[in-house]
Amino acid sequence: MQSSFNTDRVLASPGAVTSPFARALFDQSIALFLGGEPEAARMILHEVVKATVGFELLAELTNRSCANLRSMLSSKGRPGMDNLSSIFRILRDWLHVRVDVQVLDAA
Repeated sequence: MQSSFNTDRVLASPGAVTSPFARALFDQSIALFLGGEPEAARMILHEVVKATVGFELLAELTNRSCANLRSMLSSKGRPGMDNLSSIFRILRDWLHVRVDVQVLDAA
């Protein structure tokens, strides 16, 4: 499903944060989600949103309320795959990164 938000607007935002620290936190949140630690992942993702795009703009871009997004990204939140995918996509574009996932043999 294609969302209706304007990626160009996000990328052109004067508040766009591309710091290595924000990128590392974003990377860590994705790794934690995929590694089966959703509570820690949501808490880190909450901080990444707060420090980058912000909940107000994220609410506008996802057609969700700020309160709903904050709840989704709380330790007990339940964001759902569609919402999580949208949040990841917005942050990916905001941070000017590409997300690659690699599956490796278990040690």
